[in-house]
Amino acid sequence: MKNICIVRLSAVGDVCHVTAIARSIQDHYPNTKITWIIGKVESRLISKTNDIEFIVFDKKNGLKEYINIYKKLSKLTFDVSLLLHASLRANLISLMLKSPIKIGYDFIRARDFQWMISNKKIAQSSGKHVLDSMFEFLKLINIKTKNFKWNIPIDKKKASEILNLLSENRPNVIISPFSSIRLNNFRNWRSENYSKIIEYLVLKYNCNVFLTGDHSEFDKKNGKEIELNCDSKFNNLIGKTSLNELSALIKNSDLVISPDSAPIHLATALNIDVIGLYASSNPKRTGPYQNTKYTVNEYPAACIKYLGKNEKDVNWGKRIRNPSVMDLIKLDDVVEKIDNYFSDNSI
Repeated sequence: MKNICIVRLSAVGDVCHVTAIARSIQDHYPNTKITWIIGKVESRLISKTNDIEFIVFDKKNGLKEYINIYKKLSKLTFDVSLLLHASLRANLISLMLKSPIKIGYDFIRARDFQWMISNKKIAQSSGKHVLDSMFEFLKLINIKTKNFKWNIPIDKKKASEILNLLSENRPNVIISPFSSIRLNNFRNWRSENYSKIIEYLVLKYNCNVFLTGDHSEFDKKNGKEIELNCDSKFNNLIGKTSLNELSALIKNSDLVISPDSAPIHLATALNIDVIGLYASSNPKRTGPYQNTKYTVNEYPAACIKYLGKNEKDVNWGKRIRNPSVMDLIKLDDVVEKIDNYFSDNSI
């Protein structure tokens, strides 16, 4: 096998998962060239990797970008293509690939007609983490060993200003309180709760706390609210870090606290402990991979309250679409996990 194409445009958390897939391919087929079609924002996380060729897709360019991608792909052929992204945008790109073998998801998970594009499909399954489902693709190219070496590249020079804020003699804790806003997707805990958690971390454990988030007005506004309601000093870096700087900060910190969002998966990839806050989604599917020791999991309670069913009777991957669902996570639940973490780790 001379070359493999991976199609995974977004999001950052899923790109972290696919990095492990790429490393597994490299371990098994060290002479195989990997080409990865990736979104522009997400490419900022991983594109400095020297042993993978990236084709960057900028969705903001609209139709023009599909023409650009078509021109690039028209000059390339692949032995195998792994269609790890089932969406209308990704499927249009997958149609352009010149590849005799296109592996996609099973019929149920092959959204937006991906099943019409692929000519091989992974087996239908349930009860698996998203990353484990991606590893199913590798079985169809005779790879049975999972590689958990993400090797996400970090440029410490470009992140030096941020890294200078880290403390050498206090625990460094990152709180990334906001998940991306999507229609009927409720994953954010109340801002006032985070203010209290910061107070607890600083007063009880003398932590050096960082608040991180993107450049959106939502994140900035709610970050400022957290700041106003908190008497203890902390570093509000919302809107002030690149993906590289965030990765460097996480890599050199002790603990990350976040709902279901990119920093959860970045921390896992960088081997940093996580307190994940889950109620609207099942952490067994989208939680920090093999890193759930400190996860607050109110998803079973949410299934009963909002769906009237036990977790085992709910379709795998079902999200709870209720704006109050994260209120099932109580302040004491998170404090307990913080205490457990510091009891387990002498910092």
